[in-house]
Amino acid sequence: MEDNTTQLTGFILLGLTDNAQSQFILFVFFLVVYVITVLGNSLMVITISLSSALHSPMYFFICNLSIVDMCYTTSTVPKLLLDFLSDVKRISFFGCLAQLYSFISFGGIECVLLAAMAGDRYVAICMPLRYTEVMSWKMCMVVAILCWMAGLLNSLAHTVFTFRLPFCKSRSLNHFFCDIPPLLALSCADTTVNEVVVYTAGGSVILGSFLLTIMSYIFIVKAILKIKTASGRQKAFSTCASHLAVVTLYFGTIVFTYIRPASTYSLDHDRVVPVLYGIITPMLNPIIYSFRNKEVHGALIKIFFAQNYPPNSAKNAK
Repeated sequence: MEDNTTQLTGFILLGLTDNAQSQFILFVFFLVVYVITVLGNSLMVITISLSSALHSPMYFFICNLSIVDMCYTTSTVPKLLLDFLSDVKRISFFGCLAQLYSFISFGGIECVLLAAMAGDRYVAICMPLRYTEVMSWKMCMVVAILCWMAGLLNSLAHTVFTFRLPFCKSRSLNHFFCDIPPLLALSCADTTVNEVVVYTAGGSVILGSFLLTIMSYIFIVKAILKIKTASGRQKAFSTCASHLAVVTLYFGTIVFTYIRPASTYSLDHDRVVPVLYGIITPMLNPIIYSFRNKEVHGALIKIFFAQNYPPNSAKNAK
């Protein structure tokens, strides 16, 4: 059972820095990042929803990814911004529980969703003639629901096993949000079971998604190399380049954080790493997926600027 004192008083977050000047600079930085993240991902969702040209499986998954990214960032950044303006960075016990569940949920959903997107690219490039048959709207909906369920159930396991521990060493959490490694460091009980859960449940979601993504791209690369023309190879690779960039950035940092022995954790240094995959990556995703994407550019022009352009402007944008 949880320590009664901790359950009543909650935790104190040590944050990213104690320096007042640095806190102001970081407040401005994360505020700008958060605004760009919400606006960028909202714009992607609106554009994909309103443009019939983007009603395809690939953009359906990108739309899901944008929704997840907004929720992912919102689970930590608003509280972080508030803490930059506070002398004592408190979070209640149940607030900490909710934050951990939300952060791990949306992180897990993103992992599985990126693997599903790699599978979509595999079918598009390696099985082009059967693409519409295999990636039907019914299949896309089923895959999306499974992604969300996998992330939510994975997070439930982590949250239950983490908050059943007694937290009696200290109330000071060496992080800017409630995450598994710093919470385990505060427990005065044996955390072996929790570490097993991290490696099994978390490992299945993170490494499983990562391996499926890598396998998909091995087959994709083999198929691209068989294309005889250079222009054909370039066109095929361009449809995967954005997704591959997101996968590399996201999985690289998240694997470093969770899938390694607990003895190698350095809480002073590792609390900065989640900034990359939990805050920066959600901001970059809509930029990466829209950068040099003529279909998105054309849809944006048609939706938001059509009345200011001649009828053929959207076509010319392509």
